[in-house]
Amino acid sequence: MASLTHHLLTMAYNNAWANHRLLKACCDLSQADFVATRTSFFPSIKATLNHLLTVDWYYIDALERTINRQPPNPNAKAFFDPEEPFDSCADLHREQHQTDRRLIAVCRALTDGSLEQLVSIPRSHGIKSEQISRLLAHLFHIKFTIVVRLTPCLPEQRLNRPSSMSSFVPTRQN
Repeated sequence: MASLTHHLLTMAYNNAWANHRLLKACCDLSQADFVATRTSFFPSIKATLNHLLTVDWYYIDALERTINRQPPNPNAKAFFDPEEPFDSCADLHREQHQTDRRLIAVCRALTDGSLEQLVSIPRSHGIKSEQISRLLAHLFHIKFTIVVRLTPCLPEQRLNRPSSMSSFVPTRQN
């Protein structure tokens, strides 16, 4: 039976693959469609994708600091300023790819014993602590929920086209 750490690593690779496909489809949109007002969690595809990225930065930074035994980031709020750091989908795609690689590295570094370790997450009302396993489950769940809601806004032919997963397939851990 595969361990929970292997499952989380698989989820990180799946997250990267989903982001790749989503952003590749979004890159086919015109800039007008990319910034057009939508009814969803956020007012546009641009705002939604920027939010997903900045939240990834925020949580991955907290995870990396925990794994590297560093204190919480005193400037964590800076990840959300500006609220939409990227104007183009191509720039978002490039940055999300780098961020996904960081998340994969975090998950690759986990051990079954480290999953209960507490991550210090800076909030406006102080530091909140959450177990690594719960933080990752939350991160993946929220991302997939938003992506599912966003999918009807995207070019269908791009999303249904088979895409290579070769760079997103995790190696099996023993």
